[in-house]
Amino acid sequence: MTMGTILVTGATGFAGGHLLDGLTDHAPVVAWYRPDGRPPDAGRHLDWRPVNLLDPAAVADAVEEALPEAIYHVAGAPQIDTSWGNVVPHLRTNLFGTHHVLEAVKQLGNPCRVLVVSSAQVYQISDDPLDENAPLIPPNPYGVSKLAQDLLAMRAAQAEQLDVVVARPFNHAGPRQSSAFAVSSFARQIARIEAGLEPPVITVGNLDTRRDMTDVRDVVEAYQLMMRDAPAGRAYNICSGRAWKIGDLLEELLHFARLQITITVDPQRMRPNDVPVVQGDASRIRAELGWEPKIPVEQTLSDTLEWWRSETLAGR
Repeated sequence: MTMGTILVTGATGFAGGHLLDGLTDHAPVVAWYRPDGRPPDAGRHLDWRPVNLLDPAAVADAVEEALPEAIYHVAGAPQIDTSWGNVVPHLRTNLFGTHHVLEAVKQLGNPCRVLVVSSAQVYQISDDPLDENAPLIPPNPYGVSKLAQDLLAMRAAQAEQLDVVVARPFNHAGPRQSSAFAVSSFARQIARIEAGLEPPVITVGNLDTRRDMTDVRDVVEAYQLMMRDAPAGRAYNICSGRAWKIGDLLEELLHFARLQITITVDPQRMRPNDVPVVQGDASRIRAELGWEPKIPVEQTLSDTLEWWRSETLAGR
């Protein structure tokens, strides 16, 4: 890992926060957050900077001030379901935000490696495991915005010779994830039921979809490994290689529950055009960088539930 300054965009987000856990012992860290978004954790004694990624001048000034040797560009609009009703904001955040970061690096004049976090949603729907050569045909507006970001990053590396690498994470979960995502939503509901705040009924959407699930702590470890060892212009899937049925993940979580809970399906939680299966192939990152996930899904589920129990007791 570089010993120069590290810059993290989206540092108050789910993956960004876990990434900070593993970076602060290695180098000075400048952590960006959206000025009108989630405020930074006062307990993290970092160089926090409110930066609007949609303001190119603000991004350029903040990059020039930080003089980073490495940028983890983790910021972005993260949700598939909200992208159907907010196509333009998703595209603006994921594409223009990335463009402004890369333009700022280009103007910097100092060597700076950039890791751009794309998504598995850039790939065409398939029943087979998806490797990095799978067709890039997104199934939803979120995927379109991430593909635009992905292509921009790859072009910066290949045509403009910037030191850029691209991560394509599949689904990931863990402590501190928003309840807008399935595993965290289940865990939050269980914690509130256990605390007597809700009746013993958990409300769910489609339980038949299958998703490749990795612990967020393994994912950010892959980001750090890519930053250190990946060749410029290379994209890597970050995934477990196993597609879990969402209903099975819920059943596993219910095994950890402290009381009996029933399940009810809420049609409002169904996504339009929900993809039946998303499964990745991590052969490239395993062969070239030696990464593979270490944390079993059972631990991910247990740790997520424990985090929500503590959050519920704290009254948040």
